Formats: sequence, structure tokens, C-alpha cells
Amino acid sequence: MAVSTSPPADLSAALVIEPVAAADWLVILPVAWCLAFGALLVMLRRPIGLHPFIAVAGLAGLVVIDGLLLQQVIASGPMTMVMGRWLPPFGIAFTVDLTGALFALAASIVALAGGIYSLADINDSGRRYGFYPFLMLLMAGVSGAFLTGDIFNLYVWFEVLLISSFGLIVLGSEREQIDGAVKYGFLNLVATTLFLIATGYLYASFGTLNMADIARKAEGLRGTAPLMTLTALFVLAFGMKAAAFPVNFWLPASYHTPRVVVSALFAGLLTKVGIYALIRVTVMLLPLEREELSFVMAAVGALTMLVGVFGALAQSDFRRMLGYLVISGIGSILAGVAVGGPGGIGGAIFYALHSMLVMTALYFASGVAAKLGGSFSLLSLAGLYRRHVGFAAISLMLAFAVSGLPPFSGFWPKVMLVKAALDIGAWWLAAALLVTGFLTTIATGRFFLLAYWRDAAEGRGATAEAQIPAAILLPLAALTVLTLTIGLYPERLLSTIQNAAAGLSEPSSYLNSVFPGAAR
Repeated sequence: MAVSTSPPADLSAALVIEPVAAADWLVILPVAWCLAFGALLVMLRRPIGLHPFIAVAGLAGLVVIDGLLLQQVIASGPMTMVMGRWLPPFGIAFTVDLTGALFALAASIVALAGGIYSLADINDSGRRYGFYPFLMLLMAGVSGAFLTGDIFNLYVWFEVLLISSFGLIVLGSEREQIDGAVKYGFLNLVATTLFLIATGYLYASFGTLNMADIARKAEGLRGTAPLMTLTALFVLAFGMKAAAFPVNFWLPASYHTPRVVVSALFAGLLTKVGIYALIRVTVMLLPLEREELSFVMAAVGALTMLVGVFGALAQSDFRRMLGYLVISGIGSILAGVAVGGPGGIGGAIFYALHSMLVMTALYFASGVAAKLGGSFSLLSLAGLYRRHVGFAAISLMLAFAVSGLPPFSGFWPKVMLVKAALDIGAWWLAAALLVTGFLTTIATGRFFLLAYWRDAAEGRGATAEAQIPAAILLPLAALTVLTLTIGLYPERLLSTIQNAAAGLSEPSSYLNSVFPGAAR
């Protein structure tokens, strides 16, 4: 019998040979965890009464996992895990740095708050139609988008979260929800198509879709590849997903239509995934092209801020107003990305994290106001302060937070963004940030004065019971306490965010995580 005499193949050039460290599994565990709980909920479709408790337990576990992941990244730097043990750029990489870990943790906190709130907001019909499996699938997509190190994989996770969001927005099958879903779905599909076109163009230019590989090859291709065209395509696609001007009109037409908890999750998560992708691509992968487009991005940011806040001033519906405030916040983040530098990028990341928490809480507050007052309309809401003093106090604190007033979380990123704009001489952008904050204070103050302080006799007033279920009050109060704590004690978070911004601007540690020993 013939015996092969050829030497054994050296697999070390193509595969990861060393055993995977236990801590490295944290990189993909958030996605696997959410998919596993989603599958479990689908399998247990009969006892729907168990769904809320299984989902809340899963989301609480997700917060713990993302917290451990952030702690590990702070201690050890960026972490990478490749699928199938194939070495990058051939193996699909999950790479998490401080920016991704911060966004993932904030997203899991928002999702846990939404899961608890849903105990009182989602009825048996919503459970039968799959609210909780859709929620876990949504979090799998969101977590994957924040943790992936591959552009095409980012597109895939966008698709996952979009599919689940379509299921959530039509939950209830009411005419208004279907109308909102059509507008939401059409514009997001256009944005997704642009994203896919840009991804194909990127692969044709670079021959790779690994983010670290793109970052280290960009300098050598700058004279031959159409990098400005690529950057413009990505900015347009992600700007549309983030609801930036002038492609923002889908958001206020759709976010007020689903259940309150769904609106809150969308406001806290979906536009932030778009803005995260924009930050990742333009700051880390194509920084020189971002600088070339900085004035355009700054102008778009200023217009997004002003269009959003003027839209909020014109509204008489609580949730429609909040939709426009989401848009205005996206403008502030874009301003930071346009300014660049540690102050601008750090301010953009800080503002995005703040907005995830505060906008979710404000949508929760709109649901409580509707329960107490019987309507979302300012024409009907009145006397809420007399109905529930504690809720009125929480609402006022959230109004201060979204307006960027101290001592709440919105104050510090606003200061960082204004200072960064002034440092580069962009006084008009700093003025837009300050004017937007002032007008936001007027918009939220108007709602508070009329809906909370106005005597109920002047409007139709509150007719519902003044008791707020604990499942609703608990997440609302917890998010408010968190935004107050961040405002009062910002030092540790601010230091982490500054390190995250530095890691995006100078991604040598990110590159070394994917390609050990690589230099930019």
C-alpha cells in the first residue's frame, strides 16, 4: 500500500491554530445569545404568557454580557474573533473596540428597559404576533452591527434588524401602522440598496471587505480608487438610515404609528445604528475623504438640527414631536463627525449614547402621558402634574436632558461639540448647536406647560386612572436616574469616550487586533 511522503500542510498561514481564549467568546456571545433566545421564544409559541419573562431574562443577561465585554476591552484593548478559524481577511471577523462596546452596552440597556415596559404595553395579541421573538432578533441585528469587523457583515446585520423592525412596526395591523410601515420600509429599502451598491463598489476597489484591511490599504489606493465617490455613497446611505436632512421625512411619518414601546426602541436604537456605521466608515476607514466632505456634512448636520427642532415646535402630538427631536439629535451627531478631532468625534459618540437613553425614556413618558390623559394630543392633554407629581418631575428632567441643560447627560456632549466647532473656527456650526438647544428647550417647555401645568378644565383633561403600572414606571425612572448620574458624574464615561474617539482616529490597536503586528 502506498504511503504519502509529502510533509504535513502548514495550516498556521491560513487558520487560527491556538485555542480560543475564553474571554474572546464575549465578542460573538451577544449575537449568539439573542438568536438563541429568539429561537427559544419561537419554539415556545404556545405558552405566550411565558414570553415576556423569558425575553426580559434574556435581555438582562445581554446587559451583563455587554458589560463584561466593555470591561474586557477597556482592560485588554480591541478584541477579534474570526469565523471558522480562517485568518482575516478571508475569515469573517468580529472585532470590538471601545466604540462598538459602548454602543452595544447602551443598546442592551435600552432593550432591557423596553422589555420591562412591554410587560404593561404589549397585550396577548401582540405576544401571539411575535413581539418578543422580533425583539430578540432586533437585538441580534443591532449587536451584530456594533460588533462586526466586516463591511458586508454590517450590511447583513442591517438586514436582520430591518426584517425584525418591519414585524414590530406592523404589530396590531391597524391602518395607521400599515401606512407608517410602508413609508418606513420603502425609504429604508432604498438606503439598504445604496449601502449594498457602495459595498460592491468598495470590494471592487479594495478586493476585501474586512474593515481593518480596508483601513490599512486606503492610503495606497488613494490615487487610483474612487474613494470620494465611495465615501459619498456611504454617507448618503447611512444618512438616510439615520434620518439626516434631506432624507429624514420617513421618520416622523412612521415612528408615531406603532405601540409606544416599539417607537421607543426604534428611537433609541435604529437611527443610532446608522450613525454608528457612518462614524465607523468615515472616521476609521476613510478619514481623508471625511475631511474633504466635512463642510458638506457640517451643513447637513446644521440643517438636520434646525429642521428637526422647528418640526418639533410645530407639533401638537407628543410622539410626533419626539420624532422630530430624534432627527435634531442626529444633526448634532453629524456636526461632531464633520468637525472631527478628539472633541468632535468624542462629542458625537457621547451625544449618540445620551440620545439612546433619553429618547427611549421620552417615548416611554409619552406613553404614560397618554395613559393618564387619554391622548397623545396637546389639545386634550392637561393637568398631568396634578394627576401624578412623580411622573411630572421625571418628564421635566428628561426635557432638561434632551435640551442639553445641566446637570443631565445632554449637557456634556453639547459642550464638547460647541467647543470643538469653535476650536476650528466654525462659529456658525457652534451657533446652530446653541440655537437648537434653546429651541428644544422651548419645544419641550411648551409641552410641559400645556400638558402638565395647564388646568385640566381648560382642555378635556385626564380621565384615566392616575396609577402607573410598576412595569412602566420602573424603566422610565431607571433611565432618568441614569441620565442624571451621567450628568453629575461624567468623568469615567468621558474618559472612556475620549479613548474610543482616539481609537477611531488612530486605529493601530484595532489593526493589530485583526492583523497582529500590522502597522498603519
